[in-house]
This record gives sequence, structure tokens and C-alpha cells, in this order.
Amino acid sequence: MSGSEKLTSSSSELDLDRPNIEDYFPSSSIQEPRGKLRLRDLLDISPTLTEAAGAIVDDSFTRCFKSNPPEPWNWNVYLFPLWCCGVVVRYLILFPSRVIVLTLGWIVFLSSFIPVHVLLKGHDKLRKKLERYLVELMCSFFVASWTGVVKYHGPRPSRRPKQVFVANHTSMIDFIILEQMTAFAVIMQKHPGWVGLLQSTILESVGCIWFHRSEAKDREIVARKLREHVRGIDNNPLLIFPEGTCVNNHYTVMFKKGAFELGCTVCPIAIKYNKIFVDAFWNSRKQSFTTHLLQLMTSWAVVCDVWYLEPQTLKVGETPIEFAERVRDIISVRAGLKKVPWDGYLKYSRPSPKHREQKQQSFAESMLQRLQER
Repeated sequence: MSGSEKLTSSSSELDLDRPNIEDYFPSSSIQEPRGKLRLRDLLDISPTLTEAAGAIVDDSFTRCFKSNPPEPWNWNVYLFPLWCCGVVVRYLILFPSRVIVLTLGWIVFLSSFIPVHVLLKGHDKLRKKLERYLVELMCSFFVASWTGVVKYHGPRPSRRPKQVFVANHTSMIDFIILEQMTAFAVIMQKHPGWVGLLQSTILESVGCIWFHRSEAKDREIVARKLREHVRGIDNNPLLIFPEGTCVNNHYTVMFKKGAFELGCTVCPIAIKYNKIFVDAFWNSRKQSFTTHLLQLMTSWAVVCDVWYLEPQTLKVGETPIEFAERVRDIISVRAGLKKVPWDGYLKYSRPSPKHREQKQQSFAESMLQRLQER
């Protein structure tokens, strides 16, 4: 696929998701008599202004990271008492029982994991096997604390060299849901607080790799660790979320190419949450992971489907970027997600100077062309 074809493809994806600005014009602006400046004339001056107006009306990038609040159903005298009963059951019966389940899980896990980790240091093979089983068990306790109803489709992943698993990303619970079935080594952003403590202690035992998004040198270190990990015969299967950030399970943003240039088989995993009881999307900018877990534990249930899809390999003449897009297509179709041509890292940073200069150049050219026409 040539550069112009890829650009056309991305533009067409964006155009399908872009609102028709004229639908938002007041009728007076369209029917103004000639000689007066109309809003549509102003927007016709430059495609850049049209894009800006479209972003103000309905920004497709922001929609990828927006959690949609549930529609209220307790709006009349008949439904409100039922809603009140539901609140009592969820907060006074289900939530305490789930806290007990999770507490028992931690007691069982720590009372087993610490002795195994300390006493079996000279028996690495047995220690890793037991630690892997205990991590899977702890993740099962987490899923039980949300009354997780998870349906897995396809063959269970196995440990093989030269393969990597990639999945769409909605929340940190994606890792927990997948980990309860198979002890993956995951590539993940380093988090603060108690989550960071678990990352640097317990999850280190299954070979997880951490990075700081703000540190440029971490990319080189992670890339080297990835190549070393996929070559290992006894290493746990490697799991990567190539979007690099949590997306609201309605869309998929661009996949980073790192997982697709390792020269190994890529196994796609599609995750789709049913929002009938709770929205599983974690908006890390608005809530901590602890708050997110409390939201899940006070809901009726977390319902989702997981599909282990057919392994994919790099085709002859295919670039890693094209390979990543092909795998994203497979995951998006299976999970019913909409593709958008956005880089998820823009969520954490401002547009690059190069991108701004391109837009400025485009605006200047359109203005000059408009003036020459007059």
C-alpha cells in the first residue's frame, strides 16, 4: 500500500466519522441575501476552518476516551422504588460480600506466594510454575469480586517461543480478565500507589515489563526486553495492548508498530464489554484505579466476551505498520468496534510542531488561493 493510498484510507475513515457542518447551521445563515458574509462562506475559505468547526461540534478523537453515562430509568413513581431496592442490594449486600471474597483471596494468595517466592529460590522452574498458578488464582478472585461473567471463545493460549498476543484496551481489568485464564507477561505503563507496588513485586514474577510513557529512553529498553522475551522458550506468553491507552470500547485507535516488528507470530485477542450493568471503561484522567474498582464492585456484574483469534504472520512485502492495521481490522470486526485514524498518545501530549506547521501551511495556501480568485 503506497503512502497516498494510506493517507486516502485514513482520510476516508475520518470523513465517515465527521459530522456534516451544514446540519448545524441556523437556517438564517444559509438563506442570507447575497452581499452579506455567510457562515458557510467563511468555512469555505479553508478546509482547516471546516475541520476546526467540525471538532467543536463533534470531536471524534475525544469521543474515543469519553465514558457515556447510563440513561436513567428511575424516572417515574413505579420504577423509583425498584431502583432504590437495587441500590440497597448492591451497596449493602453485594458490595460487603465482594469485599469479603477479595479479602479472602488476598489472604490465600499472600500466605502462599510469599513462602513460594522465598523458600524456592533455588528451584526456579517449580517456583515459576507455582507463582504463575497463584497469580491466575488471585486474578480469579478479582473477577469474582465484580461478579464477572466472562465468556471465552477459541483455544486457550499456550506457551510457545516467537509469538506475541495483542488485544484492544479498555481498562486495566483487561489484563486481569485475560490473566485468570493464562499467566501472561504484560507490557504496561508504570503506575503509582498500590498498583505500582503490585507491579514491582508480584507481577515481576511472571515477567511483566514496565515503562514510563514520559521517558524516551524507556522505549529502547522496552524494545530490547521484548526481543529477549519472545526468544525465551520457558517465558510466559507476552501480552501487549498496542493502542497504548484505554479506549472506551466503542472505538479502536492506531496500533503501535512495536509488537509487529519482532519477527514473530501475532495472536489477536478481541475484548468486548456488555454495558448493560456497568461501563468497564477506565477514564484514568477522571478517576483513580481504586475508584474504578469500587465502581465495578458496586455494580450488578461485569459482562464481557473474549475471542482468541487466528494467529497472524507478516506477509511478503508488508510493512510492520500495515501488519498492525491488518490485525486492528481483525480485532475491530470481531468485537464490533469502530476504527478511527488517531494516535492514542495524543491523549497525553500536544500535537507536534511538524503537525502544526503542516496545518499552518495548508491554511496559508488556501487563503492565498482564495485571494487570487478575487
